[in-house]
Amino acid sequence: MEDLYKIIGVDKGASQADIKKAYRKLARKYHPDANPDDKSAESKFKEISAAYDVLSDPGKRKQYDAGPAFYGSGGPGAGQGFDPSMFRDIFRGAQGAGGQGRAGAGGFSSIFDMFGGGGGGAAPERGSDLTYILNLSFDDALKGFTTKIAVDKNIQCSACHGVGAEPGTSPVTCPDCGGRGVIAQNQGFFALSQPCMRCHGRGSIIEKPCHRCSGTGMVRATKKYTVKIPAGMRSGSKIRLKGKGQPSAQGGHPGDLYVKVEVAPSQMFHRRGDDLIITLPVSFPEAALGARVEVPTTNGNISLKIPEGTQNGRMLRVKDKGAPRLKEGGNGDLLVKVKLVVPTDLTKAQKEAIENYAKLSTSNPREES
Repeated sequence: MEDLYKIIGVDKGASQADIKKAYRKLARKYHPDANPDDKSAESKFKEISAAYDVLSDPGKRKQYDAGPAFYGSGGPGAGQGFDPSMFRDIFRGAQGAGGQGRAGAGGFSSIFDMFGGGGGGAAPERGSDLTYILNLSFDDALKGFTTKIAVDKNIQCSACHGVGAEPGTSPVTCPDCGGRGVIAQNQGFFALSQPCMRCHGRGSIIEKPCHRCSGTGMVRATKKYTVKIPAGMRSGSKIRLKGKGQPSAQGGHPGDLYVKVEVAPSQMFHRRGDDLIITLPVSFPEAALGARVEVPTTNGNISLKIPEGTQNGRMLRVKDKGAPRLKEGGNGDLLVKVKLVVPTDLTKAQKEAIENYAKLSTSNPREES
């Protein structure tokens, strides 16, 4: 047999208070209502409950500590049943699935309240979220602007006002669950609740569906929304429009609408974080002797000094000429990458000039590297 102390997670010399505390923690974690889709949680819950049934009773615990004679053929606690007072002790104020009234400080009106259910029917589901793809040019994403988008989504049916029943009629209480939206099933020493299959947790059914929405309470329509695009948006960024997603079919909160930005690449600039990178062609005389040249930015040209002796691939930084920073404010930098352009069509005079330079040059770049 497994060590009951190990199942509860305490040492053999643990006090009754420590055992009780450890069990409460595990009961909350593995209760089937908190893990409706996990069958292993139900088995674990039974296991820890059986262990607690033994260790919480001084007499049973003494027998268990005395040796294996206690187990007999039925295992720990065989034939003893489950003491429901343990749940009343853990979830003070619990009053069964009906859940009328509230518990004292820190208590729950029912065990279903603790795990998100409810005695008066299943909680209405939130509407689903929507995602809208907004394609932007590189310049628009940097500068920011306000635009309108058209979203195809569900809206409340104007004929039945979202009820789903034909105008002049109303939904009726579900006969299977009595309007609670959940049905409890006894599972030995505890009860499991699950949504009513007939009303799908709503607590009511529609006998005569609305002619326009076929009982769904929703119809398809196109809604327009105004979206403000902050300056400096990156591709993949999202803007949340709270409550503008799909409405809930059960009267819960609507979902959200996420506007996902896709930014087209620029032919001139490459973005790296909040910095922009541009490649600047430079002639040999400009790189060797230094020069002042015009460099394009997102807000027009600026004059940039090319230092004397600039090498191919060198990166020159221009402060605050990059993309706007969304959070910190201000702008990133413009990084100018020097690209040395070697002429391919030289005149006779140019060739002679370069040959003269070669004769005067005493350095060997291969030796220096």
